[in-house]
Amino acid sequence: MSNSTSGDSPAPITNRLTEMLGVDYPIVQAPMGWIARSQLASAVSNAGGMGIIETSSGELDAIKGEIAKMRDLTDKPFGVNIAQAFVRDPGIVDFVIDQGVRFVTTSAGNPQAYTSQLKEAGLTVFHVVPTLRGAIKAVEAGVDGLVVEGGEGGGFKNPDPVALMVLLPLIRSKVDVPIVAAGGIVDGSTMAAAFALGAEGVQMGTRMVSAAESPVHENWKQAIVESAETDTVFLNQRHSPALRALKTERTVELQFAEHNVFGDFGNPLDLYFGGDMEAAIALSGQVAGRIDEVRPVADILTDTMAGFHASVADLATRYS
Repeated sequence: MSNSTSGDSPAPITNRLTEMLGVDYPIVQAPMGWIARSQLASAVSNAGGMGIIETSSGELDAIKGEIAKMRDLTDKPFGVNIAQAFVRDPGIVDFVIDQGVRFVTTSAGNPQAYTSQLKEAGLTVFHVVPTLRGAIKAVEAGVDGLVVEGGEGGGFKNPDPVALMVLLPLIRSKVDVPIVAAGGIVDGSTMAAAFALGAEGVQMGTRMVSAAESPVHENWKQAIVESAETDTVFLNQRHSPALRALKTERTVELQFAEHNVFGDFGNPLDLYFGGDMEAAIALSGQVAGRIDEVRPVADILTDTMAGFHASVADLATRYS
């Protein structure tokens, strides 16, 4: 693995993940509802990573339009996520296949439901897992790889969260498929740490929410920038899925609720695009405490890759 660069671009990485996905950099953008659409995903793909289009919003007509926009905005590979708990349409698999994408991540559901049908259509399939048991089940279902998601990450979580530093090496010790590490990934050093623990790629969520090309309102981006590492709360732990979100008046009130807080989620569009931070639950990972500015996606990926190569080289020099 070389750390040489061509011009201002860090050297590409060649491993199982980049070869499967056809990307220069093994950095995947998280499939966040309403956010992971063409504006953000095309920026990630154009910068050498893997942009992902979401389906968790359930707005499949809009998603179809976003996929069409992707083909105008980038000639690089991109993927689609199927969030099984949020997309109840039984035709979702045919819908994704018909869009002509080659990579899909499945999440929030049973990997046995869609994997064989997607693979028979020639797609590469990764399943998102928060536990060792889930990882083994996904591999047995025939997935090509896993997104291993630590409990420190934002969004919908397992009610029994396990930190990535525990979960990733555990799963790596039991399975052989490529792993994308998710949760707490924000820069080259965290990417290098994930690789040391067995990952061959990383996924960024909160970092991408705060990116310049993210479509969310500046109020949300600034809330991330201003957050400390302690400024998230873990909600809905007595139910499933749980959620990790920024601390706001709404989420602090819901933090110890006994009932399922999805009924109190609020109006996401008023938060996401209207900028009212109390209108809904602002999903975010603990890594918000390490993000101190809004930056373009290309700069995020370039700096991450440069930092990754530097971290690996520094460790090799100091400890070899």
